[in-house]
Amino acid sequence: MKTLFTYLLCAFSALFIVSSVNSYAAIQTFSVAKKNLNQLYKNLDDPRTFYCNCQIDYTISKKPTPNLRSCGYKTYKQPKRAKRIEYEHIVPASWLGQQLQCWQHGGRKGCSHNKTFQVREGDMHNLVPAVGEINADRSNYRYGLLPNKKQSHYGKCPFYVSNNKPRLVEPPVYTRGFIARATLYMKERYQISLSKAQERLMQSWHKQYAPTRFECLRNKKIATIQGNDNPYITKACKLKGL
Repeated sequence: MKTLFTYLLCAFSALFIVSSVNSYAAIQTFSVAKKNLNQLYKNLDDPRTFYCNCQIDYTISKKPTPNLRSCGYKTYKQPKRAKRIEYEHIVPASWLGQQLQCWQHGGRKGCSHNKTFQVREGDMHNLVPAVGEINADRSNYRYGLLPNKKQSHYGKCPFYVSNNKPRLVEPPVYTRGFIARATLYMKERYQISLSKAQERLMQSWHKQYAPTRFECLRNKKIATIQGNDNPYITKACKLKGL
């Protein structure tokens, strides 16, 4: 009798855990993620955009706004988007959905109610605040190192976009370790396909650029909200004693 009771108790506990995880995953959408990240950055002493290191202002309007003067940002072609904060997917949304049938039949809109895509799209470890124009110009281009690059289109923001094929973007040095660890995490967690060249580059950046104190702190805060950490960051932070 005791054995049966123990079995039923374990089975109920397992069912409760699975139910809780599934319930949580169902609400972890891109919209929910953005709200959570807005609150996370709002509580920082000096919130900054990811690529250009612009101050994020929460006093001008209800929505976060980039202070372009604070980072010497120069608007290139999209003044409206340059004036707003957008959440950039390190691993682009199209990469997250391209292996799903809903994407093949209807793109991002076709996957809007697909639970698998919603969880991928709303994973906060893959989302960073960016000047909207940078988010637009990055599009879904791969990261890389551009030869013979000229002055940045964005003033003092060291972000470069290739005008030739293959289309690539070269991000600032201070973002490369973060980008690598986010990409490797997404690849492993959601079985996202990467080219061999892209994976080699990410592995190289992961080893070459150690995490900052902020990256470690952000990882811990997201873990408390989302329910999981990025193991690549956690391990690298432990090695640094952060």
